[in-house]
Amino acid sequence: MSPNDGQTIIANDDNIVLMSPPLIDRRLKNNNSNDRTASSTPATSTSSSPYLQPSTPPHVPSGFALQLNDAIATADLEQQEDTFDDNIALSSSSIRNDVVIASPASQKSLRTHNPIRAIVDPIMAHSIKCGKERGDGKDQISLALGDPTAYGNIPPCPVIISAITDALQAPGMAAGYVNAVGTAEARHAIHKYHYPNTNNTKLDDRKADSIIVVTSPDDVIVANGASGALELGLTALLDEDSVLLVPRPGFPLYQVIAESHGARVVHYDLLPNQGWECDLDHIDRIISKEEENAHDVSTKVVRGIVVNNPSNPTGAVYSEEHLRQIVKLAEKWNVPIIADEIYGDLVFGNNVFHPMANVASKLGYTVPIITASGLGKQYLIPGWRLGWLIFQDSRHGSIQDVKKGAQRLAQVVLGASRLAQVVIPAVLDPCNESDVAAIAQWKENLYTQVEDQAALLCGLLKECQGLEVIHPQGAMYAMVKIHARLFDEDIYDDVSFMKLLLEEENIVVLPGRAFGMGQEEERDTPVFRVVFCAPEDVLRCASERISSFCSRHAV
Repeated sequence: MSPNDGQTIIANDDNIVLMSPPLIDRRLKNNNSNDRTASSTPATSTSSSPYLQPSTPPHVPSGFALQLNDAIATADLEQQEDTFDDNIALSSSSIRNDVVIASPASQKSLRTHNPIRAIVDPIMAHSIKCGKERGDGKDQISLALGDPTAYGNIPPCPVIISAITDALQAPGMAAGYVNAVGTAEARHAIHKYHYPNTNNTKLDDRKADSIIVVTSPDDVIVANGASGALELGLTALLDEDSVLLVPRPGFPLYQVIAESHGARVVHYDLLPNQGWECDLDHIDRIISKEEENAHDVSTKVVRGIVVNNPSNPTGAVYSEEHLRQIVKLAEKWNVPIIADEIYGDLVFGNNVFHPMANVASKLGYTVPIITASGLGKQYLIPGWRLGWLIFQDSRHGSIQDVKKGAQRLAQVVLGASRLAQVVIPAVLDPCNESDVAAIAQWKENLYTQVEDQAALLCGLLKECQGLEVIHPQGAMYAMVKIHARLFDEDIYDDVSFMKLLLEEENIVVLPGRAFGMGQEEERDTPVFRVVFCAPEDVLRCASERISSFCSRHAV
């Protein structure tokens, strides 16, 4: 057996055995495993695959001990398995007594839990994707995955493909490192795209009675996707025991990042009967309570409010007036806003996307805005991992230290791919009219197609017995209410609905609980989220199966 630094047993004359976690984990899993119901919150997995069985390493405190004979027996069992043959090494060390000491996982890693994986993975673990293997001919259809490229029916922007192809073929194409915060060309293009009418007014320049805050490319950080951008921004903003306000229902990544750093997450409600607008009174009560209970009045407890517009999972697009109200509330409490705007102007009908930073600037730059965005969802290249942060400070210079902190943190991963960054100026600041026209035509076709698919799926689901569709205004998602009283006893909440739908019809949807719904308030109506990026024939087939399922369980 060859030694492995990650998994080592050390035996010596004092009968001490030092064992790394995998060996102990394998032994403990048999004793600690228990059955969990579909409606409970199971152990989480950090796997990015929705089809893998999650595994939660047992907690092994420093100094955890096993008797020597048991440890040797465990090692013998491991030797019988091919995957562990090369993972055990014996060596000499000092002697104490018959003790096994495990290397502990970091506290940050133990605090990192993904709610979607926790709920979905155990349900998906035993699903069969192929209809022939199931015996009913129903191949699995996923309306759960938020990847617009998953079915291949919507191609990426052709200008992006040309830009990356030209970059690869260009003589002398640099393949080395670049500035950790992004290439100068990419940051300039991002800044120009978000601030097309910028001027040279400085932070402390006065015009009449107002102060104008102007950003520059130095306020931009290119990151590994919008998720990576949020990780940078929130890590620079949060400390242990600080508080982050996030929407409910909302994208769970905010919670995952914050809690991994030991911060507390408090959910504020969105109002389904008001187009999923933010419950401003609820936000006000939360902040008031948190600040009132603060032990150190000199340190801000609530560090930020996350606002996702257009919204995942609701498909909401907020009016400028509603955004103004949010900014005014943030000003009241002197709290920064983290604006997750990854879907940008992907909106339907007469809805209009208003960037939060623009709204704040019109109100006099009283609130700092940290904007996270990217190319993944708007230009259909989510796997290329191209996102960014923009720091628009308040007129008081409130987040200069946060920006500098994010810039330092960017040096840990040395930024996004240099090759991928070449497409940012190609689509955000194209240099020729043909590219401008090609991008505009592609976006028009994309938005029309996505809106048509939304109308199709929502229209079909609207006819299903016991379901109520909340029509989306943008993005790629819609929420569907489940009126459980109209179904038999097998369907009593969103998780039971998802589980049975998968078992009987091989359709995958995400329950509202994965987005924070149904955990704190009994008044919540169960909901599930659907993605409408699949081709029309797939959406029709999925809808027919859901309709049959609902009819079968109706009372």
